[in-house]
Amino acid sequence: MEKFNPAIKVIPKVRDVAKQSMTRLSEKTLVKTKDAGNFLTDVADVSLFMAHLTREMFSGNFEWKEFLRQCYQIGYKTLPLISITGAIMGLVLTIQSRPVLVDFGAESMLPGMVAVSLIREMGPVITALICAGKIGSGIGAELGSMKVTEQIEAMEVSSTNPMRFLVVTRVLAATLMIPLLVLYADLLGIFGSWAGANIKGDVTLTLFFSQAFSHIDFIDFMPAVVKTFFFGAVIGLVGSYKGYNAGRGTESVGIAANSAVVLASLLVIITDMIAVQITDMLIS
Repeated sequence: MEKFNPAIKVIPKVRDVAKQSMTRLSEKTLVKTKDAGNFLTDVADVSLFMAHLTREMFSGNFEWKEFLRQCYQIGYKTLPLISITGAIMGLVLTIQSRPVLVDFGAESMLPGMVAVSLIREMGPVITALICAGKIGSGIGAELGSMKVTEQIEAMEVSSTNPMRFLVVTRVLAATLMIPLLVLYADLLGIFGSWAGANIKGDVTLTLFFSQAFSHIDFIDFMPAVVKTFFFGAVIGLVGSYKGYNAGRGTESVGIAANSAVVLASLLVIITDMIAVQITDMLIS
């Protein structure tokens, strides 16, 4: 009579479980490896794109006519949206801050507080996010549609450099015009703050502006202006990259525009965080 051995039935089950576990582990490893490879590929593509952009930027034969047209499209066509945004920023900030300052007996500090808040942080960041939504998506959709309809390939065949004509002009126009839009939004924000202060008070425009600008120093103004150039470069670069490298299908246009807005907005916030840290180190 054979003696019963439990290992005879247990060992095959253990082997099956171990085999299934190894299979799942191998599948997860392949997925992670593929994701890592895609990330490294994207980093390489962006690096090559920026290198090509930099080379074309300093290669001569600059497209001045297209550059001025893009400045008009990015700057002038965005003024109505920035005007409303800037005025509302100052108005809301004043309405929200005034009761607190009245409780502390510091109502006279309202113009300076609003001006410093707008110029140092709120004006540049909110304006850049608005521009990321309008300008970034516009560039991504425009270049994406040109990619889908093979207009970029047609430009290459006709001896026209699409990188110089399409990308360089848009990136430089965004880098130049967004700082001007930020300054315009800051000015309208102070006007909106004056209007908000006169809802429950009575202060002249001259006195309000005098108190506002008396609290603004060089260290408040210059770092805010410098970082807006980086905001513009990021928005123009992301929109151009997403549109220039869009897929072939018609849905790629929407994907390019949507991803341009999301990535540009995220990079604007990250750039602002880095700029604030650098400014704080320089001040201290």
